[in-house]
Amino acid sequence: MGKDLVASVIHRHSHRRKFPFVKVGCALFSPQLIESELYGHEKGSFTGADQMRKGRFDLAEGGTLYLDDVDDIPRQQQTKLLRAIEEKVFERVGGTTPIKADVRIIASTKRNLLDKVAEGTFREDLYYRLDVLRVHLPPLRERREDIPALVDHLLARIAQSQSYSIEPEALAILQQHDWPGNVRELCHALERAYLIGSGHISAEVLTADMGGIVPEENNLPAEGFRAAMERAERQLLENALKASGGNKQAAAAALRMKPSTFRDKLAKYGLG
Repeated sequence: MGKDLVASVIHRHSHRRKFPFVKVGCALFSPQLIESELYGHEKGSFTGADQMRKGRFDLAEGGTLYLDDVDDIPRQQQTKLLRAIEEKVFERVGGTTPIKADVRIIASTKRNLLDKVAEGTFREDLYYRLDVLRVHLPPLRERREDIPALVDHLLARIAQSQSYSIEPEALAILQQHDWPGNVRELCHALERAYLIGSGHISAEVLTADMGGIVPEENNLPAEGFRAAMERAERQLLENALKASGGNKQAAAAALRMKPSTFRDKLAKYGLG
């Protein structure tokens, strides 16, 4: 998610901004499907190909093609990718007609590609072809000052045209968390809190959801840890039920809780 945002900003501020920005999650496709996804296929090229389909290179024509997790592209597909980048031409699966590829390539990786080159799982020539301008994006825990702006951006996207709010104490909790899952984890935490709080992100909901993290040591409730957690847990259950219109299965799913566990919690607090 953080890498996605950087890639889209680069596109929006480039001379290609009036043309498409197309993302490919390279980790999402099997070795058999990634070729068709990138370059498209001709009708009849394989079982189930009942019509011609354009690939991402086609769809990004004139604009930017963002290869997320390029380190996951199988070795056998790297030669064709190198040719598409170097010679700016490709063929669809099952086709022989060269197609022009006028796109800017932005690639992100979760691993050091030089390590993969040393392992023999990533082509060295492809690495140097991609490594033209490098942008290092530190993990979120090393740039906590970015969290308020990211929260605002993500909440606007989550809420779409609906209103939302976030307590200053809730923002402090988010800035103290280590975020091992980086921006994607932050986004998921905000989505849950937004749903449970009906658009209001509270410190209480985040504390219950994120393992009892509190903004400051001197803000610990006088009632003690266990009582505070139980109060927050009860509020979390009540908010989930309210947001789901009383649908217990939907409320349990929103909290990523097994229905049986959810029912036990409701019984514990007399909410069932």
